[in-house]
Amino acid sequence: MAPRLFVPLPDNGAAKAGLMPNFEKHNYNYSEWTKGRFSEVVTVSGPGTLIFLAGVGAEDENGTIGTILYPGDVLGQCRYAFDKIKRTLARHRATVADIVKIVAYVTDIRSAGNYFKCLTEALGDAPGRRIHS
Repeated sequence: MAPRLFVPLPDNGAAKAGLMPNFEKHNYNYSEWTKGRFSEVVTVSGPGTLIFLAGVGAEDENGTIGTILYPGDVLGQCRYAFDKIKRTLARHRATVADIVKIVAYVTDIRSAGNYFKCLTEALGDAPGRRIHS
């Protein structure tokens, strides 16, 4: 199931009267395996721009669909995923310093230490600690 974004706007005619900004939503896919399955990136632009990333993991973006790189190596998988995240953000003129929230799924508590090591490496000196769930 792909994540969904809902932007509730009041239905009071304000948008039609030009009192509310117009919003534009764009979906992007950079990996062949995601096309037709979900959007890797969704941007919502209005007065500012929000960038939503989804499904970024250790899937080989250039290989056979479903190939996971670094099997059994959480640190390697995480580093590869953050490399993809950084490249994707750069395509949209953003960096890890712009990240507001990260949702990650670590399936084995024994891997948490390596995950947080990777997270610290990836975020570097980006300001503040991100909201994490």
